[in-house]
Amino acid sequence: MATVSHVNPDHRGPLDEYDERVTAGRLRDDEHQRGIVQILQDLHDMLIDYQAPKVIHPSIESLRPQSKSFLSSLFKSRQPKKAAAPIPDTLPKGLYLYGDVGSGKTMLMDMFYETLPHNIRSKTRIHFHSFMQDIHKQLHMMKIEHGSDLDAIKFVAADIAEKGSVLCFDEFQCTDVADAMILRRLLESLMSHGVVLVTTSNRHPDDLYKNGIQRDSFIPCINLLKQRLRVINLDSPTDYRKIPRPPSGVYHHPLDKAATSHADKWFKFLGDPVNDPPHTATHHIWGRNIEVPRASGTAARFTFDELIGKPTGAADYLELMRSYDAFIVTGIPGMSHRERDLARRLITFIDAVYESRAKLVLTTAVPLTQLFLSRSEVDDALEGGRQSGLVKHAGEHEDVDDVMRSLMDDLGMNMKMLKNSSIFSGDEERFAFARAQSRLSEMGSQDWVERGMGLEGKGGKAEKESWQRVRSRWREDSL
Repeated sequence: MATVSHVNPDHRGPLDEYDERVTAGRLRDDEHQRGIVQILQDLHDMLIDYQAPKVIHPSIESLRPQSKSFLSSLFKSRQPKKAAAPIPDTLPKGLYLYGDVGSGKTMLMDMFYETLPHNIRSKTRIHFHSFMQDIHKQLHMMKIEHGSDLDAIKFVAADIAEKGSVLCFDEFQCTDVADAMILRRLLESLMSHGVVLVTTSNRHPDDLYKNGIQRDSFIPCINLLKQRLRVINLDSPTDYRKIPRPPSGVYHHPLDKAATSHADKWFKFLGDPVNDPPHTATHHIWGRNIEVPRASGTAARFTFDELIGKPTGAADYLELMRSYDAFIVTGIPGMSHRERDLARRLITFIDAVYESRAKLVLTTAVPLTQLFLSRSEVDDALEGGRQSGLVKHAGEHEDVDDVMRSLMDDLGMNMKMLKNSSIFSGDEERFAFARAQSRLSEMGSQDWVERGMGLEGKGGKAEKESWQRVRSRWREDSL
């Protein structure tokens, strides 16, 4: 959990930052959004005079259950839980900012976090999923060291409070019963130590953990959020994403001057440059950092070397899929048998994009049909197929779908020839190659690209909301 020192010598607030961006032409002045920034400014002003109480760290012994007497054990009477420490009256009310994709959540959090008043000496901002992963690890370590009867939540909350008095969460959600069972006590303990909470989310508190296991036990957490945080709806009647769609398809080759323009236009279209200008981002997964060189809204942009050239894997890609809806990957080379490790990584990434229903934009050195096979390898495979009699005949693609069948025809190959080719190291690799090509073809279709954009011809707002529900269910299922 990253906590940083903070100094704001110019005493600038969110409104100052907003006005500067409007003056510079980075934002257009919008009444609805200005009203939200004013709410951020209100909390900023309250924090100027706020002094968090000194954190009183509980001892280990105070967190152990009281020993039972002989009579109480005889009659199996249960010891009542110790009451939570009261939340100080001086604690400023935090913020719960919720809204749809494109409502400016990231930009608003940026403005608030970067302009915290000078008396806030340390601050923490973290993606909520990463925060909860860290919490569960700490609780697990506490129980290993001190036993499972320890009320470790209070101890961990005190540790967090000692690191900073303002805690900012990106993308607050609850999809796991383990999180649901501890969240209220964790948040309540943090507040009792004077920690101010500010969070963004895709949904209203009442919609958190819907249809979850033992949801009744989570209702007190929902009530706590609504009572102790100002719940702000960011959705606006203004559409901030009315940027013309690039006329080209999502894939471009070769890597010429137009390739850069292609990537730039799609990044601008799929991202949110007005409300969330391109910036670097860092995501945490199991103690490692995943660096996103350029992020905007829910779009992420990488070069091939930045994403695939590093030792990344399926877990890294899944974490990215949970945070972004669109990916632009540039500078992809053609890969032969000498670059099989890179090819396998790229195929794993393609599978993750496809299964999460995200969008994919590529600039490549070669056509997609030669992405995993060099032209010479294809020629060798064709020659070997001719010599062995495995030439193309109708009906020999029975084990691939229509998209892949068309692709194989374009290559002049058939499935028997592909399976018997020495290009691949085994059946699993052959299948992965065929599946990746098929999925790339499907993700390049107009239907895939326009899915979830709310176009009038596709069903408008209802279609967009349906797609977002699909994405939301995938995120929940992938945790």
